[in-house]
Amino acid sequence: MNPIAHALAMAVAFITTSVYAETKSTLPYPQPDVVLGEQLLPNEEALVRETANIIEKMVRKEANGSKAHRDAHPKAHGCVKAEFQIENDIPNRLAKGVFLPGKQYAAWIRFSNGNPDASKPDIEGNERGMSIKLLGVQGDKILENERHASTQDFIMMSHPVFFMADASNAVSFYEKLEGGPLSKLGIPLALGWNGTMVLLKINDLKIANPLQTRYWSPAPIQLGQGDGRQAIKFSARACKSGGDTIPDKPSPNFLREAMINSLNKEDACMEFLIQSKISDKKKVEDARSEWLESDAPFVKVATIRIPKQKFDTPEQNAFCENLSFTPWHAIPEHKPLGSLNRLRKVVYDQISVTRHNMNGIERQEPGTISNLTTYFD
Repeated sequence: MNPIAHALAMAVAFITTSVYAETKSTLPYPQPDVVLGEQLLPNEEALVRETANIIEKMVRKEANGSKAHRDAHPKAHGCVKAEFQIENDIPNRLAKGVFLPGKQYAAWIRFSNGNPDASKPDIEGNERGMSIKLLGVQGDKILENERHASTQDFIMMSHPVFFMADASNAVSFYEKLEGGPLSKLGIPLALGWNGTMVLLKINDLKIANPLQTRYWSPAPIQLGQGDGRQAIKFSARACKSGGDTIPDKPSPNFLREAMINSLNKEDACMEFLIQSKISDKKKVEDARSEWLESDAPFVKVATIRIPKQKFDTPEQNAFCENLSFTPWHAIPEHKPLGSLNRLRKVVYDQISVTRHNMNGIERQEPGTISNLTTYFD
């Protein structure tokens, strides 16, 4: 390397390191709820913060001086306005937190592609995401730097389990992912047999329409507070079965087109479901373990109505691109549980701060919506 190029490289490294040090997450690390089965891994906080630093390096490297994107799910199929209506006859044991009988919330919902490369065509297999942000949720939130926000997030993916059980192998996995082609060959060793098999299944997932897909929360959350609190998972699915098929010759963005076609014609309807942990054999610390419906059936607690709308506008796309979703946008009754969720608190915050700082955009949560009619205009 010639002296000028070397000096430039040193300058870039110094600037990157300086900014990098300033954007590390400073949020307190979550404390486990041993009653609900949480248990810290050895040296877990250090592992998680190292993972966040590795992922931040990936985000900066991917941006390469241009716009920074999310590290995961950077490609949005669509971000839409919605109505979240709690059922009137919800069982008492589930009527906690935001799930108050008859309660109605406005919401933003982002449907996304899990591939870290936003340029990949939709026909390539991968998990899809559904992130719900309820508006007008009263009460202090768990997230320390957004205590007074009026939002509650629920984040799901199109597979019932994750490929990592917990944070124990996160550093090794992301180091392999961040490296070159030879490094990526070591991913199966980082994940182990079971994790690799789940990852292969996830990477083979294909869908026809995000509005007609089933989504799950692989990691559980708390429902309620005090002695009556419990661990739950949640899910969302279309109100009716059937629907679109994958086109013979799909365009690179055919899933966005499918959403546009659907919402040009009629409202979309989805059900929001809760599954209670009723067996000690189901571990809150293992996001790779499925809670079978035969053991613990899902119960419908809300209906999601996505009205006809023109969502694919530059203004709405830009607004949604700047939103941050995290399971820690939550009231105490819905505290995230398990190692994977504790990792998400640190990683999601650090990457959100990094992304917004790099793009020169203020990070903020949407305000309360008091009039649904106006909201949908």
